[in-house]
Amino acid sequence: MLAIVLSLGAAATFALSAMLIDRVNGRVAILQLARWQMGIAFAVTLVVSALLGSWQTVAAWQFGLLAASSAAGIMLASLTYFGAIMFAGPRISALLFTLASPFALLMGYVALGETVSAGQGAGIALIVFGIMLSITAPADAQVVGRSVRPFWQGIALGVITSVGQAAGSLLARPAMAAGVEPVTAMAIRSGLGFAFFLALMVTPMARRAMPLGRSELLNIGGSAILGMFIGMSFLMAALARGDVGIVSTLSSTTPILILPMLWATTGKRPTVAAWVGATLAVAGTALISFA
Repeated sequence: MLAIVLSLGAAATFALSAMLIDRVNGRVAILQLARWQMGIAFAVTLVVSALLGSWQTVAAWQFGLLAASSAAGIMLASLTYFGAIMFAGPRISALLFTLASPFALLMGYVALGETVSAGQGAGIALIVFGIMLSITAPADAQVVGRSVRPFWQGIALGVITSVGQAAGSLLARPAMAAGVEPVTAMAIRSGLGFAFFLALMVTPMARRAMPLGRSELLNIGGSAILGMFIGMSFLMAALARGDVGIVSTLSSTTPILILPMLWATTGKRPTVAAWVGATLAVAGTALISFA
C-alpha cells in the first residue's frame, strides 16, 4: 500500500512541478530557468547526500556513467523539457514524457540485446496512439493556449526530452544497480548539469536573463524541489518497497493527474480526447512494465 501511495505521490509532484514551470513562461529565459533550477536541485540534494554520508558509495566508473546520464537526461533533456512546457504547455509535455518508456525499451533492445515482447509492442502502439489522439484533437491547441507553430515545436522538444530521459536512465542503470545511493546520484547529475549551464554563459545567448522577482524564484525553486528532489525521492522509495511494474505504471499517471489540476487552475475543462489520450498512454506504459 505504501508503494502505491509513494508512486502516485511522485506522479503528482511531477505534475505540480510542470505547472510551476509553466507559470514563469515568458517571464524567465529558458537557459536562465535551467541554471536556477539545476542550482537549487544541486544545493538541496548535496546537503541531503552529505547528511546521509553516502558519497563514499560512488566508484569512479559509476561517476562516469552518472556523468554520461547527466549529459543526456539533464543537460539535453531539461532544456528541451522547459521548451516543451513553454511551447506546448504542461499537459502535452507530461503526455509526451510517457514516450520515455518505449524509447528506453527500444534502446535496451538495440544496445543491450534485450527482447521486446508482443505485449510491450502493443504498449508502444497504445502510447503513440494516445498521444496522437490527444494532440491532434481540433480544440486541443485552443485549450493549450499556444499558437500553432510554437505548439508543434513543443511537440518536437517533448519527443527529444523523452529520448534524452530514456538514454539517461539506460546509462544510469548499471551504477544504480551497483548500489549508488539515489539522492547522491541525483546530486551528481544535477551538479554536473548546473556546471554545464553555468559554462554556457560564455556565449551571449546564454547570458540573456530577465529580472527575477519573488514570484519567479518561488516557482522555480518549488519546481526544482518538487520534481527533482521530492518526486524522485518518492519514486526511489516506491521502487524499494513495491513491484517495479506497478510503481512504473502508477508513477507515469502524471498526464492524467495534471488534467484536474489544470482544470482547477485555469477553469478550462480538458477535452474528452485529452482524457482518453492520457489514459491510453498510461495503459501503454502498464503493458510495457508488465509484459
